[in-house]
Amino acid sequence: MSPASAGGSAADGGEPALIGVTGSARADLDAVREIAGAGSVVDLDEAEGAPDITALVGASPEDDLRRFPSLRWVHSTAAGVDVWLTSSMLPDHVTLTSAAGNGAIPLAEHALMLMLMLSRDAPRWARAQQRHDWERRTHGELAGAQLGIIGYGNSGKDLARKALACHMDVQALRRQGSGKRDGAVQMLYGDEGLRDLLRSSDMIVVTSPLTVQTAGMIGSDEIALMRPGSALIVVSRGGIVDEAALVAALHSGHLGGAGIDAHATEPLPASSPLWDAPGAIVTPHNAATTPGTVQRGRAIMLDNVSRWVRGNGLRNVVDRAAGY
Repeated sequence: MSPASAGGSAADGGEPALIGVTGSARADLDAVREIAGAGSVVDLDEAEGAPDITALVGASPEDDLRRFPSLRWVHSTAAGVDVWLTSSMLPDHVTLTSAAGNGAIPLAEHALMLMLMLSRDAPRWARAQQRHDWERRTHGELAGAQLGIIGYGNSGKDLARKALACHMDVQALRRQGSGKRDGAVQMLYGDEGLRDLLRSSDMIVVTSPLTVQTAGMIGSDEIALMRPGSALIVVSRGGIVDEAALVAALHSGHLGGAGIDAHATEPLPASSPLWDAPGAIVTPHNAATTPGTVQRGRAIMLDNVSRWVRGNGLRNVVDRAAGY
């Protein structure tokens, strides 16, 4: 079903189409009822059996959605949908939407923080503070450095704006396209664009989703193309960068540093060599854990409920073939 044809009963003129609410979306149950009408909304955590719902907000990829034969639309309160797209519980005919974009601002802020920390070797100041050591030294700056962004979606674009404000030169990689520039940002595409970006960037930030195309896209061969002393930062999803190859490049000195918020295995095992790799800054997939992310995700969900009820096109419809 196309997004434009997905809509609620207001456009049908028949009996109210039921919207099921579950999981984290239950915190906004009253708001959903206010938009759709109390009689059209079912709290699935309180309902008996399997109500004949046509829409479901707040579901998780582990939920067996096949028990709802009339289901036409599912909204995930998460931005990433890689787990959804490997789930056998989501019927092919059901439209899936997500909270994509809700964490773009803090993800870009986190990437910028890691870039600043790596350029100045901020952990060294933290160690000096613990020793009560007044250690002054010359350090780097972001101005004039070349930033390469892999994935030019919501967070990639927000990071580009922030980096330009820091007087960096910015280039970004997209899966496909043709334009040479997006304002001050140089655009690159495909495998050749990836190689060009790796060779020419002082810092590379991965903001792309995890898809069939991006899984393992940065391995030992790609890291070998990076500038000696450059830094690699990951804030979107684990599994895009080969962590063993990354650790090896940090130990060899080929890479000057890494900032990793998203990991292939989470929580990151205590035995992972990434914790102690030289120049590595590890954060626990915490970049977008902010009240603002929650509020933006809530606004996206409620807007989609309103669109569904009115029979309008939905936001953030997932392209299953593209993987996001």
